[in-house]
Amino acid sequence: MNRFIELNPSRVRSTGGTGLGLAITKALAERMSGIITVESHPGEGSTFYVNPSSNRNPIMSAHILLVEDEVKLARFVELELVSEGYTVSVAHDGMTGLTLAREATLDLAILDWMLPGLSGLELCRRLRSTGSKVPVILLTARDEVNDRVAGLDAGADDYVVKPFSIEELLARIRAHLRRVQEGDEEALQFNTLRLNRKTREVYRGTRSIDLTAKEFDLLEYLLRHPRQVFTRDQILENVWGYDFMGDSNIIEVYIRYLRLKLEENQESRLLHTIRGVGYTLRD
Repeated sequence: MNRFIELNPSRVRSTGGTGLGLAITKALAERMSGIITVESHPGEGSTFYVNPSSNRNPIMSAHILLVEDEVKLARFVELELVSEGYTVSVAHDGMTGLTLAREATLDLAILDWMLPGLSGLELCRRLRSTGSKVPVILLTARDEVNDRVAGLDAGADDYVVKPFSIEELLARIRAHLRRVQEGDEEALQFNTLRLNRKTREVYRGTRSIDLTAKEFDLLEYLLRHPRQVFTRDQILENVWGYDFMGDSNIIEVYIRYLRLKLEENQESRLLHTIRGVGYTLRD
């Protein structure tokens, strides 16, 4: 059965069914305008289709798969995601989640580790075995280092330990979707500096610059956010990974490497140190 709810900050109208209460509908209406279609699949979970207004941020219109066997938790997260404008497909066991993942075009998946039928870890492995590159966030109460390593090695992109803050989960979702959207940009340019993600070539004017893999990743990150100042912790999290356990002085080392290569022919400085704060790419 389908249920359509028209959302507008000044008007709320629902037809058919009572699954979403008026209070929830009003909360949704305050955040977005559009049409939500709710499809119920007995025994197979449910899907919320959100058709937002044309000026809505595409990141906030993404399709997310949520696989969680704790029904109350799944419902809570589902409503939070829908209220943010996402399309959400929900399953309460691994096999149903795998079926939904194969049938739908997803932008991100949230998988509980301990699922009946098929674990979230195995579900993640199967997704990766098909060549899927959709970002995967694992939810679990297991917080040992070995568990985190196992999750990441299985192909997960992130790891959230229960109990968790919904605000943190939403922030992580936005971060992963933003990276995917930014990843669609093949070429980046600032001043005379050009970087091609597909060919992994870098030029300063007409001069080709050879970079190591990590130098390239660091430069790409800064090129995506010119003139924005980043702390060492922000760079470590976004370039080296949030679970990096090495010396944070590695940032200074790589900034120095990049400067030597970017200024090899006495070109003007583009990578600047903001004393006591961090680093930025600017003229």
